[in-house]
This record gives sequence, C-alpha cells and structure tokens, in this order.
Amino acid sequence: MNAILGEAEALRRDLRERRPEAAVRGVVVTYPVGHATMHNGPLHRGHMASTRQELARRLAALKGFAFGGDYDGVRHAGATAYFVPSDTLDAATALRAGICGEDDLFGGVVPFPFVTTKTITHPLAGSHPSAPKGWSAEFPRRVAEVVLDGRSAFSRDDARAAGRELLLQGPVRVKPGGGIAGLGQSVVETIPELDLALDALDPAELAQTGVVVEENLTDVTTYSIGQVRVADLRGTYFGTQYTTTNNRGAAVYGGSEITVVRGGFEAFALGELPDAVKRAIEQARIYDAAASECFDGFCASRRNYDVVQGLDAMGRVKSGVLEQSWRLGGASGAEIGALEAFRADPSLRIIRATTREVYGDAPKLPADAVVYFSGVDEQVGRLTKFAFTETYADAR
Repeated sequence: MNAILGEAEALRRDLRERRPEAAVRGVVVTYPVGHATMHNGPLHRGHMASTRQELARRLAALKGFAFGGDYDGVRHAGATAYFVPSDTLDAATALRAGICGEDDLFGGVVPFPFVTTKTITHPLAGSHPSAPKGWSAEFPRRVAEVVLDGRSAFSRDDARAAGRELLLQGPVRVKPGGGIAGLGQSVVETIPELDLALDALDPAELAQTGVVVEENLTDVTTYSIGQVRVADLRGTYFGTQYTTTNNRGAAVYGGSEITVVRGGFEAFALGELPDAVKRAIEQARIYDAAASECFDGFCASRRNYDVVQGLDAMGRVKSGVLEQSWRLGGASGAEIGALEAFRADPSLRIIRATTREVYGDAPKLPADAVVYFSGVDEQVGRLTKFAFTETYADAR
C-alpha cells in the first residue's frame, strides 16, 4: 500500500512539472462565483481560495490536464476546460461558461439558485406560502421518510408559523437556507427565542435563499455519504465528520474520515456494514434519486449528503438527510486522494481517506499529508487544512 500511495504522490509531482496548457489535452480552471469573485475579498485570497487551487491542481493531474488558475474567457478561449467552481452553479451561469454536463466540472449544476440550499428538503410552511420560481413541491414529498420533521419558509411570518407548530414537540433548529458548516444556526426552545432567531435574519437573504425550521436532535452522529466521478474514475463513500473548536471557541466542522469504494453504491458490501451506516446510505440514495428526478437539468459529478442520527425530544432514535452538497466541499480532499489511489493501482477496491481542519498551532502531519492551507486567515485566524489516505482492512 505504501507503494500505491507513493504512486499517487507521483501523480501530483508530475503535475507540478507539466509544460504549458497547449502541451496537454485540456486545462483545469478554478471558477470563483458569488462572493468568491471579489479579488480583494477574503474568499478570494484566504484558506478557501487556497484549498480550491490545490484541489484543482490535483484534479488536473488525474485528468492529464494542465492547471490554468482562475478561468479567463480570453486566455482559455478554445481550450478544453474542466471547471472547479467555488459553489454549485445555476443553469444560466453554467451555460455562459460552456458547461454542458457533469464531465465538464467538479461539482454540480441546478436549474434555479434556490435548489442549492437546505430549503428544498422540507415542505413550505404556511397556508399561502411564498416560494421562489421553480419550486418543487414533489421533492419534499419524495424525501419525507428520509429527512427529519421540518418546514421551509421564505418569509418571517411563514417561518414563525412553522416554528410555533414544531416547538410543541420540542426544541427546534433554525437554519439559514444558504448557510454552510453550521454557521448562523441556532437552537430555540421558546417562542421568544424563535422570534429573536428569525429577526436576526437578513430580509433579502430570507426572500432569496429561505430558512429551515427543523426538529433538533441530541447525541448526534453525522455521516457523510457521497459519490464523486472524475474522468473514468468513480468512487462512492460513507464516513463521519469531525467537530473541532475554532479560534473563537465555537464548535465547527473539523474534517471527515471516509471509506471509499471503487464504483457506485452497488459496490458496497452492505451486509458487512453496521445497521446505522446502511440506513444512512439508503437515505442518501433516496434523496439523491429524488433530486435527479424532480429537478430538470440537474447534474453533478460530486454528490455529498449529510445524514444525522441522534435522539429527538422524546428520546427516540431518529435518522435523516440534513442537506446536500453538489460543490467542492470539506471532504473533497479525501475524495480526490481516494481517486488518486485508484488511478495508481487499478486493482485497488477500497481505501480510507481523511481531511482535517485544525485551528491554532499547526499539528504534526502524517508523512503523506497534502496541505491545502497553513497560515493565518484574516477571517478565521490560524488554521491548517490537510488530507491523507491510509490502508483499509480487507482493502483487496
């Protein structure tokens, strides 16, 4: 296995020594969208931009392409481009870039911007709810049995109505529809707390990306279930997330450890997995299939689903998909590391891969770790982000 991991590192080294873009079959480009397009802003020059650049370099090696930096319509005109966007793309943005399907990007394309948010998971609250153009009432019906009890809203009044109803069953979690990594979420137990949480939301963002009001679980485990495809390589995985403490003392995402199999969901030996993992995989599969069938024009080469399992207010075990990620994500360094190992050894069937995000002093790194960022980010402070792969029992 050490030889295999060494060959994966050789792929990355080969990339660094490549000649200009014209000498290879195509070019991998990063594609900042939204706030990430602000050249003087923290998302363009901070840890997120650094991570995006390094992951794009590794994807270029996997595809046999050059790495071309941020996309430039003039400089990259005529080149076969593979895009690494900072976020899921809506159909109009993808069309302008010349992205026609999942072979053209690491991430996903959705027909309307709201489809990237958490709000698609639950039915709308209120008797006459407001909703964005393209809203699918069928999708929350299709996934009702594999998600937690919750409601989505695009106005404060509708969200208040949903919260008051759900609070009769216990504490609820208020989640901005477009939030990432748990940022901006709050758990409320009373109507005054609910009102404070909703009043803190930006009215423009609420109307555009909505808010989710959902039952809150305790003693939780969050599983990452996903699939990624690059060129002729496909890996499907399950894993768990780490929680860490950031430089402000708050609990935040700290990385993922995933077990990746070559191929699709059918490649899992489900009989060998714990019941909790099997349940999480099946719920993610149902959610994924519903997205493909309910949102015309949706495509994604990177599909990741957070599935939470824990106890509800009555002490009952609950499990459900929290949200989808069809973009570069926290586990992507591990996903790409697994594909590198599969490329290096065509007989390899399964591997374990890990990403970590460590705040404060830089940690001791595994020997084969790939570092995406190590330094002081102006938004989050001192941070080290890295990934590595390791052997897995019964890997053959």
